[in-house]
Amino acid sequence: MPRRVSNIWSSIVHAIRRLQSDTQRPDLWDLVVFALTLTIANYFWKWTVTGDEGSGIVTWCGLDVSAPFQAAAAHVTNAVFAIVSTFRDTLHQVGEYALRFDSGVGTRIVWSCTPLKQCFIWLCLILTTRTVGKKGWHKLWVIPVGWALLYGINIVRISAITLLIEFHPERFHVLHDYVFKYLFYGIMFGLWWLYAAFLVTPRKREQAADVTRSE
Repeated sequence: MPRRVSNIWSSIVHAIRRLQSDTQRPDLWDLVVFALTLTIANYFWKWTVTGDEGSGIVTWCGLDVSAPFQAAAAHVTNAVFAIVSTFRDTLHQVGEYALRFDSGVGTRIVWSCTPLKQCFIWLCLILTTRTVGKKGWHKLWVIPVGWALLYGINIVRISAITLLIEFHPERFHVLHDYVFKYLFYGIMFGLWWLYAAFLVTPRKREQAADVTRSE
């Protein structure tokens, strides 16, 4: 058994080294574009999308776009309840967007708790990342796959916050506005890094090799 475990571990290490040798880190320009895109997309969203957490009405440039946000908030509420209630039978869903523990601590899932903003930013990040040659077709599946991952990560984020505030509601502000917020964006950066390292940078290397051979 120890020998078999050693062989499995050696295989894993070998696979990781092969992946490392086949990829390169995104260059400085890619990181600059990432930072600029993230900043511009974030402020564009803040300037154009406004919402009232009480009524649930969300507008974009003055147009009512509440429907997708309300649908997403309802789905997040149901998903969070399903996850948290498997660990804590003291949680109850008391409304379409509201959850409450027997301790009296509750949470309300509002439009800004949905990952739609992060999905918009992800779209901007992928569209502005350089494509080598005419091989940008991979963006057609990278974008929706990223959306699905971000949606799932957001549900885990809200579930974790809900669990952690059951007996410590005073921690909500720190957990929601700082810890899990920046962790969420850190994960988004990690997803983009994987995309740039495995799909973009290797294509740059291939193109450079083709140019060298042609010379």
